[in-house]
Amino acid sequence: MEFQLDKFKTQGTKVNYYFICKRKLWLFSKGISMEDNSDRVLSGKLIHEDAYPRMKKRERLIDDLLRVDILDGEYVREIKISSKMPLSDKMQLIYYLFYLKQLGINKKGLLNYVKEKKQEEIELTEEMEEKIKEVLIDIKNIVQSEVPPKLKRLPYCTKCAYYEFCFAREE
Repeated sequence: MEFQLDKFKTQGTKVNYYFICKRKLWLFSKGISMEDNSDRVLSGKLIHEDAYPRMKKRERLIDDLLRVDILDGEYVREIKISSKMPLSDKMQLIYYLFYLKQLGINKKGLLNYVKEKKQEEIELTEEMEEKIKEVLIDIKNIVQSEVPPKLKRLPYCTKCAYYEFCFAREE
């Protein structure tokens, strides 16, 4: 049975959040966005905007859904501040490559870590295509759920924009 992307397509941010915290993914999908109140997120946005100023094709919106940071020849570049969340960063970019491939556009990916001044090349493999399909199905199930996933305390929770929302009753 062929995978029908139209039934499962989502924002790249949701793919990223899936690998960070499924509860955060659910909250975000319900319109509960705490990022606007986070100094860390604001700082990251400023660094992101100032990175790679000579690149011309920045912030491309595809199908009113995906916001690709930079299209540069054969590459889709995703700008990240640091490599502290490498799996979520990689899978977000894999999703972009997968989505574009479904549109008939074959690209490679580059993760650009601004603070560390390093980059990682990403190529879409058949194995990664299968993985992203599984992830998209799971994301749909999570966001359609009437209740959020159970709260899990993760090592990076205290730095998350949703921290106070999730742990308000514990203090």
